[in-house]
Amino acid sequence: MTTRTLTSEQVPACPEFRHLSTIAGIAVDLRYASRDNFVGRDLYSPLDCAWLHRDAAAAIERAVAWLAAARPGHTLLILDALRPHRVQEQLWDALAGTDLRMYLADPIRGSIHSYGMAVDVTILDEAGRELDMGTGFDDMSERSHPVLEAEMLARGELTARQVANRQLLRDAMFGAGFVGINSEWWHFDCGDRVAVRAGFIRVL
Repeated sequence: MTTRTLTSEQVPACPEFRHLSTIAGIAVDLRYASRDNFVGRDLYSPLDCAWLHRDAAAAIERAVAWLAAARPGHTLLILDALRPHRVQEQLWDALAGTDLRMYLADPIRGSIHSYGMAVDVTILDEAGRELDMGTGFDDMSERSHPVLEAEMLARGELTARQVANRQLLRDAMFGAGFVGINSEWWHFDCGDRVAVRAGFIRVL
């Protein structure tokens, strides 16, 4: 099957995508539209990357509803949503020659972010502060790995509160239909990666 593609500039006219501003109850701080990321520069401007595929947007709405019921006053903070393929290539190139590329999808295969079907997300408390997850966004160390949390907790490298905060995030996202990955507590895919790559529009 031939992959369907759009440029970022064409996304606003495509009904398969929804702008993050149409999702009630979230906060947005796209880190790649600022210098607050591992590359240290704005990779998105002048592109508007505050979009998700409508399926992922609907799933975020379910996560928002779950969190509002389970932990009133807390808010999902979207750190990354639609990431154009051209930006994925820049991130990949920035890590050339390092073993940190394990944290990125090879552009040849493509990131689920580029289909608007993945989000990077955390939680804000009642005062608008990010919950302590043990690391920041884009921390490329083993402390970011959900699969190693029990080990990190036993070694004192994560606290029980940090692990509980991550579990709260997972509960909200998993209950809405997202799936996590082993290496980043903040990253969630909406649906099966193979199916997404085969049947969804990739944004260039």
